Amino acid sequence: MPRARRSATPTTSILGWEDDPGAPTAARHPSARPVPKLASTPLPITIGGKAPAAKEYEPGSAGFRYWVAAEALRRSADFWGATLPKGTRWHSTNGTRLPVRLDQGIDLNAFYDRHGLHFFHEMVRGVTVFSGESPDVACHELGHAVLDALRPQLWDAMAGEVAAFHESFGDMSAMLSALQLQSLREEVLKETSSHIDRSSRLSRLAEQLGWAVRQSHPDEVDPDCLRNASNSFFYRDPVNLPPTAPASSLSSEPHSFSRVFTGAFLNVLAGMFAAQPKHDQAALLAVARDAATILVRGARATPVVPSYYSQVAAHMLEVDAADFGGRYRDALKTGFVRHGILSLQAATVPPPPKDRAGAGGAFEFVAPGVEDAPLARIAVPAAHLGLKEELLVEAASHPKRFAVGGAAVDVGATTSLGHDEAASSFLEDLARRGRIEFNGHAVEGAAVLAPRALKTHEVVRERGQLMLVRRCFDCGHRCSTLQA
Repeated sequence: MPRARRSATPTTSILGWEDDPGAPTAARHPSARPVPKLASTPLPITIGGKAPAAKEYEPGSAGFRYWVAAEALRRSADFWGATLPKGTRWHSTNGTRLPVRLDQGIDLNAFYDRHGLHFFHEMVRGVTVFSGESPDVACHELGHAVLDALRPQLWDAMAGEVAAFHESFGDMSAMLSALQLQSLREEVLKETSSHIDRSSRLSRLAEQLGWAVRQSHPDEVDPDCLRNASNSFFYRDPVNLPPTAPASSLSSEPHSFSRVFTGAFLNVLAGMFAAQPKHDQAALLAVARDAATILVRGARATPVVPSYYSQVAAHMLEVDAADFGGRYRDALKTGFVRHGILSLQAATVPPPPKDRAGAGGAFEFVAPGVEDAPLARIAVPAAHLGLKEELLVEAASHPKRFAVGGAAVDVGATTSLGHDEAASSFLEDLARRGRIEFNGHAVEGAAVLAPRALKTHEVVRERGQLMLVRRCFDCGHRCSTLQA
């Protein structure tokens, strides 16, 4: 009788990090994960280069880094794909599959540029830090691509709150993607005694990258991570903030100002969880999914305006009322009022009945088309930038749907500037931080070029006129100085 042929057992797992490798002293250990299928739909992904065989590689190896990134990105894409409106696709310039480049050279950075996700590496105190190895960083950058697919109008909008919301969405993406893992949920509940808005593995975002940046720029990031969602930052109109500040203070720089909305969201998430009959990991998973649904549907319906934070918050409250029967109203109000995103008046006085009448189905029938309307292009003076001509920009020019605003630092609510003033302020801040590539259009010797700063925007000539367009959303750790 012939011997049976031994069949090769297919590889069923790889090793991955839950959220971040942590600082060198963290001594964390990866755990086994199912082999991800990057081409799965919706939201398929492709990683450049030849994929190593799927197996459990040793930490520190190229194969390990590949599968860590693949697992994190697929987990995040699966989560958002189940939350976004049916039929949502990547922005067309990315192609049908979102391209990912895991190591494009030396830098402590990562960015999304409508041609995919880009990651880098750098040696710091004898440790080589790969930004793409951190699920926090990977899921943050994927969050930019997700929001760009959902609301492409935000890409070029010249308003500080719009840019900051994009960064906050990236951080919210990192947290919500991490919560898809039962092991992480259990650890966070233990670490925080079920008060999930306390500082924890969940709130401390990109600990390894934060450690690396801190070695050379100690005041540029939080003392234990890149940014901590467990914070007490209170809203101020970014027009009235300095363009840069140490991590302990608030500035108009989008990553810095993003912490206001991210902090409020973590408070909201904690309030939603506290309202559950059980406080276990299964309840935390359910709450994370509900919070993501409210966030996505609220952001999808929000007109693009300078006071974007308060409008998103108001729309999230309306989504909760329409789709969840107001189940999370108190958690939403508490989080947004605590961080000043909504004034007390805005949180206590409901929108007029005419605005609520069509709220069924999460605004699917409220002012149809407003959220998809193109933004107005306006000309702003640019002589102070070193340009001989006015500069066209896309203003946050949609009409407001709700008469709400952020809180003033003393009493009452702030008064929002017009979209033209918001655009001029954002433009000047970009120039102060050295984030504009002038492409030879500036008067020689006049513009502040900051050649070593990464450029998020560039001046181009379009139909005979100079226009400012966005290049990318990046990690932003080099925003605090022109000569980073």
